[in-house]
Amino acid sequence: MSNLQIGLAIAGGLVLAAVVAHGAWTSRRSAPRQASPELAAMDSSASVVEPMLTDEALNAPALPNHHLPRKPAMDSLVDVIATIALDAVHPSIAGEAALAAMPTTRRAGSKPFAIEGYNLMSHVWETPMAGQRYGGFQAGVQLANRSGPLNQIEYSDFVVKTQAFADAIGANAEFPDMLEEVARARELDHFASAHDAQLGFMVRAKSASWSPGFVHQCAARQGFVTGALPGRMVLPSGHDGMPPLVVLSFDAQAALAEDPAQTAIREISLHLDVAQVARDEAPFDRMRTAALALAQSMEGTVTDDDGQPLAEQTMDTIRSELQTLYDTLERRDLAAGSPLARRLFS
Repeated sequence: MSNLQIGLAIAGGLVLAAVVAHGAWTSRRSAPRQASPELAAMDSSASVVEPMLTDEALNAPALPNHHLPRKPAMDSLVDVIATIALDAVHPSIAGEAALAAMPTTRRAGSKPFAIEGYNLMSHVWETPMAGQRYGGFQAGVQLANRSGPLNQIEYSDFVVKTQAFADAIGANAEFPDMLEEVARARELDHFASAHDAQLGFMVRAKSASWSPGFVHQCAARQGFVTGALPGRMVLPSGHDGMPPLVVLSFDAQAALAEDPAQTAIREISLHLDVAQVARDEAPFDRMRTAALALAQSMEGTVTDDDGQPLAEQTMDTIRSELQTLYDTLERRDLAAGSPLARRLFS
């Protein structure tokens, strides 16, 4: 083989190697960014599952100390309340009898419905329990929630359920005027609709996409934990049993893919349900800090829902308007994060 042939062979080999290397580099560059194995193991061992909020949790008082006297979950501010009085012959009944007479559902149409008894030993209103005695009852149905105001059909359903309970325990039920309560429900719904703020940021990839594992790892560094649903993580509240401060979401199908490492995610969303979280936990500031930190660590940009970058000045304006909203809710005795606000805005 001549020197020319040898030179051409070497040159061809170098070109081929360069093409292969370029292809590998391009493929690696376009592949979703992966979580660091060492940190992924640490993040996985430290993860916590998102707490689930039941109807009981939504109605529970904000303070977790159960030794304190508890106010009834019902409140005339957000509920229609019917009194259920026992007769003089039977001034109290056992919790077992009350439980046997309870309706099978806790809703009247789309509105939460509840019955509480006055415990003669603890002197608190509570959901009837076995082993206790009760000197009276009250039934309530919520005036409004995010499905709209209480209507006449739902009110009638409330009356039927309450009357059936009263009849079963030999008590007398007394109801407020339906038309007045339905009008009150519309007014409350009008206020709630005008002050129901749900804020969100997007973090969008500038170049390389992300794998679900990479998203989880970066979010875990900001305090997010695994959510109850695929593609969901939450920033937990500092108080047990309370809703999360911020919810992080991405494509659920990406989280459920057979090979998540090869699934490309190009955006994640951060969501704050203002009325559900107490003001003193500074949820907007926490969401803002998390969004900026995620954008930096993931090589992304913080934007609004339309993909427009969010400037610091815009975020400052949102924060200022949010303080005004907090003040308005507090003046109405519906402070963000309170049991009543969490029920109304649900």
